[in-house]
Amino acid sequence: MSWPVTAHHRGANSFVWGATTNRLDLAASPSANRGAAARGRSRQPPLATCPERGAILEEESDTMHTKTFVAGLTAAMLMDLATAALAAVPPNASGDVQKAIGAVYTMTNSDSGNEVLVFDRSADGSLSPAGAFETDGLGTGGGLGNQGAVLLTSDNQWLYVVNARSNTISVFKVKPDGLELMGTPVDSGGDQPISLTVDGDLLYVLNAGGAVSGEDNITGFVIEPDGMLQPLKGSTQSLSAENTSPAQIGFSTDGNVLVVTEKGTNKIDTYVVDDNGVAGPPTVSDSEGTIPFGFSFSKRNRLYVSEAGTNSASSYQVYPDGDLEVISSVVTNGQAGVCWMVATKNGRYAYTTNAGTGTISLFNINRDGTITYDVDADAIGGVIDEALTNNSRYLYALSSGTPTIFGFQVGSDGQLTEVEAIDLPTAANGLAAK
Repeated sequence: MSWPVTAHHRGANSFVWGATTNRLDLAASPSANRGAAARGRSRQPPLATCPERGAILEEESDTMHTKTFVAGLTAAMLMDLATAALAAVPPNASGDVQKAIGAVYTMTNSDSGNEVLVFDRSADGSLSPAGAFETDGLGTGGGLGNQGAVLLTSDNQWLYVVNARSNTISVFKVKPDGLELMGTPVDSGGDQPISLTVDGDLLYVLNAGGAVSGEDNITGFVIEPDGMLQPLKGSTQSLSAENTSPAQIGFSTDGNVLVVTEKGTNKIDTYVVDDNGVAGPPTVSDSEGTIPFGFSFSKRNRLYVSEAGTNSASSYQVYPDGDLEVISSVVTNGQAGVCWMVATKNGRYAYTTNAGTGTISLFNINRDGTITYDVDADAIGGVIDEALTNNSRYLYALSSGTPTIFGFQVGSDGQLTEVEAIDLPTAANGLAAK
């Protein structure tokens, strides 16, 4: 069964980049802050700003600000301002002027020089190219079997990107006109970094060193006020084995537990984070389905994991000591290559991207944390990584066939309507949206 996917706006299919330049949206949840307070750390995002509250409230806020600002201006001055504003805002494919209220980010993972590709996002979900920004690092030039290579902080101030071949993490300041690279890339504390997660002023990276004759590990950093990363002493921990083919690292909803999925061993590792932000040794649990891959958290520390081997998803309760309790086990969707997983902010819906069949599956999340498979979006070809905007109103997905970012509006019932399909100049890895 599939829901209709209606093409609303194809975006800029003829993709031309200019010269390369150096150029999640909700504040930490109350539960995350309570957990941090118990550990004696401030876990609010550095330099926090007011979170995005959805396109409708943004538009209302913009209107109120404009009314206040222009109250004493003459008609001529207003005309000049309006003309300048319209000139600065690009039209969409239909010729309508669109205001950028967000952005989408991905990386090239090029072995000749990694770059971040930036797209401005309009209120209707359409995208327009906004530049390519060098990371000063190298990618691998191929797939990483991962989720979370590109990470936007919850206050939308900082973007972090892995350079898998250089074994570094690049730090970017998010600016209205793109990105600004901050300093030099930081050593990841291991080999082949593939996934990042952040909670307040803590960032952890997953290094898949076992794939390059090293050892898999996780390593933590403190985020300084300028966005730069300082290694956190004692935070490096191993996985269940030296080479586990890991996929993703992520903080629990309250920030007290780290989770890592291991594709090669069918294990899920959990790490309890202490008062100083330091991860303890792993608690290793068997995955319900085979090849656990991507995952996402919702309210009450409930974990939803995609399983590429059994082509399914499972849900778990994560406890403060790192123990996992199965809620739903191996809920299949009849698709192939069920690899990536995201859940909406309201905790009602989860989506898997299915690389083998090129579809996106909708799972309903019930109040008790159980999940039920609903429907699939029509095939869009080779779909891989995915990301939701901060308010979960739009979902974006990468296609690895003809490199493309697809955009969908998320309906009140969780179903998707396609609003964008914009071609990329190259293959990409990782996705973040605001």
